[in-house]
Amino acid sequence: MDAAAALARWHAVVESRDPAGLPGLIAEDAVFRSPAVHTPQVGRDTVVGYLTAAFIVLGPHLAYEREWLGEDSAVLQFRTEVGGLDVSGIDMITWDDDGQIVDFTVMVRPAKALQAVIEHMGAELLRMLEAAGSPPPA
Repeated sequence: MDAAAALARWHAVVESRDPAGLPGLIAEDAVFRSPAVHTPQVGRDTVVGYLTAAFIVLGPHLAYEREWLGEDSAVLQFRTEVGGLDVSGIDMITWDDDGQIVDFTVMVRPAKALQAVIEHMGAELLRMLEAAGSPPPA
């Protein structure tokens, strides 16, 4: 597995701002860990959904500032703006032997910015569910 090549594929999709490229990057049994949700979110479709919402909420101003690359993982430090607040965070990404994302963890700070991200992500996920004809969660 070439972590640098896998990371380059991730950056290409992020820079395109087109979530249509996400399914090809995500393993079937991938896990997404969000600072906004207590339990890990499991499965390609679920992970793609969360990342698609993140592209919409965080994407317009998202800029990666630093990165640390391991053998099968990377930590990416980012900045963005949500609801008029500066947001700092990191994405921790792990790939499998095929170069597909198996674990994606997001951490966000400060607390006020995290609250704005939670509110905007919740609204976007609900909008996506309604647009797909799915009932909102109870």
